[in-house]
Amino acid sequence: MGHDKLRKFEENKSFGCLVQPSTEDVLHKDHPLKGRWAADFFHNGNPIVLEIGCGKGEYTIALALRHPDINYIGIDIKGARLWKGAKYATENKMPNVGFLRTRVEFITSLFGPGEVSGIWITFADPQIRRENLRLTSPRFLSRYSSFLKDGAAINLKTDSRYLHEYTLALARQNSLKVLSRTADLYSGAPSDFPSIQDPEALFEVQTFYEQHFLAQGFKITFLSFSLEGKTEFVSPDWDEDSFINENHQAFAIGL
Repeated sequence: MGHDKLRKFEENKSFGCLVQPSTEDVLHKDHPLKGRWAADFFHNGNPIVLEIGCGKGEYTIALALRHPDINYIGIDIKGARLWKGAKYATENKMPNVGFLRTRVEFITSLFGPGEVSGIWITFADPQIRRENLRLTSPRFLSRYSSFLKDGAAINLKTDSRYLHEYTLALARQNSLKVLSRTADLYSGAPSDFPSIQDPEALFEVQTFYEQHFLAQGFKITFLSFSLEGKTEFVSPDWDEDSFINENHQAFAIGL
């Protein structure tokens, strides 16, 4: 392991905004913060919104700056990535930002019923042909349902048409409520998304990866949906092979 990574891991221990539970803390048991994030971590009663797979925390930080009355938690397993967001939040004394280093598989041990008011998934790995690893798969939607408030939105922003179309097919297969969607975000305007809180953020907040793909001419997709009180979900009935074959050039470079 490189010296810089070791330095970041060590500095991570000093950040009060970064929670790093051990496997023993969350394996088959609840973490002490479960159901207590607002009271014991943020020390307020404001809504909590998660960014799952947050990387360096750019989106989490940007949303928190725009909405000081909402608590944001960025979740990722990579400590060296989380270091950047946690350091920024610490140095800039951002009381409405938290970061959580954990595997998403353990998320039900960390959040209680009705504790979370929304989810963002930004530029996640589409996990082509590995459905169970996709952050919008039935496996993970079932987990999210255990802690999302009724009607809470799951927002997916991605350059991957594969992940976008898969998630849209899954939403339709399970009769979930699609709040808004587009296969080409920047061909529209914020006024096209009246159901989204702060639709301007869709256009004004961009991660490093989003800027990278935009510069290469790739379209950015967006999908927002709610679980409609459901707790169990089935895989979509869609022709994955045909979709991949029709878009083989994009998938050749991992999109």
